[in-house]
Amino acid sequence: MPDKVLLNAKLDAYLPLVARGKVRNIYQVDDVTILLVTTDRISAFDSIMSNGIPNKGCLLTLLTAYWSRLLLAAIPGLRTHLITLDLPTEIPPGLRDQYVNRSMQVQKLKPFKIEAIVRGYITGSAWKSYQADGTVCGIKIDPGLRESEAFPGGPIFTPSTKAELGVHDENIHPEKAKEIVGAKYAARIEELALTCYKYAADYALNRGIIIADTKFEFGLDVATDEVVLMDEILTPDSSRFWLADAHRVGETPPSFDKQYLRDWLTSEGLKHKPSDSVKMPDEVVIKTDEKYCEAFQRITGTDWETGLDVS
Repeated sequence: MPDKVLLNAKLDAYLPLVARGKVRNIYQVDDVTILLVTTDRISAFDSIMSNGIPNKGCLLTLLTAYWSRLLLAAIPGLRTHLITLDLPTEIPPGLRDQYVNRSMQVQKLKPFKIEAIVRGYITGSAWKSYQADGTVCGIKIDPGLRESEAFPGGPIFTPSTKAELGVHDENIHPEKAKEIVGAKYAARIEELALTCYKYAADYALNRGIIIADTKFEFGLDVATDEVVLMDEILTPDSSRFWLADAHRVGETPPSFDKQYLRDWLTSEGLKHKPSDSVKMPDEVVIKTDEKYCEAFQRITGTDWETGLDVS
């Protein structure tokens, strides 16, 4: 894999910059289309590391496109905002190689101000909450569960607030989500999030990966009043991927996501430090890269560098 890392997209001279997130830069293409450029930045505990993971942006973009195609074919009525991986004509030839496969032209939507988190297994903050008071996001859970165990009634919808950059997201009860986005939209978001998760969890399990939990984001197509799946889909950045063969109830299984980075930050006392103030050592960069690449290969059946037919 090449060693080049793109920490910041620099396309302001060609397209208007709309926003810069933790990982993505957003540019306006026209009145109804935006360009999402996924950099190689990586964040954990709401803090962006000062260095990145080589070519992570390409891997996340291609995996999102892969899942988008699968979900659209499997789930009636689902829409995603992905239009094409082709770059807009405004990007000059000399820059196109740098941005191809890490950029998506997508439909411009009105984002809902919640994150649609679905949990199939009790772990992470859900496990800590359950240990404290027997609930997850205010939802009462059956007693007697052990860490990394599947929720007995199936996956649960546990939304969070969608905080501004640098502010911590807050886990909320589904009833609070209704107050934020409206009951009609909250119900549709929950329905789509659970349906997408269940399909993806079965698909991944057949390929040796447990999707313990994941975060979806949705936006409103104002013209049609439809809820549309947007942003990244079922990537190692937005999901907790476990090795199925190593899953043991009561233990934390080996993972293919940001957990290696989270564990390093925790062990070094570096959680929630200001963005760009923490540099990952080479070992953490290499191990995180290896885990992301293995997740991609297990899910898609191919090495990401060979490219995918995702059109």
